[in-house]
Amino acid sequence: MEQAEWEHLSPEQKKIQLYLEQKETLEAFLERGAISKAQYDKSLGDLTLKMGMTGLAEQ
Repeated sequence: MEQAEWEHLSPEQKKIQLYLEQKETLEAFLERGAISKAQYDKSLGDLTLKMGMTGLAEQ
């Protein structure tokens, strides 16, 4: 996402975007074998809870 786009997002939209980017990072780690499936599940669960994204994760 470019800086100009980022600046026009609401705080909630920025939070969602950050969550999605962090989720993509975890997925990349899992795909490359840097973390196990158990580590991925734990990290994603913790991230989801701490960022309050349980509704988004269930979609």
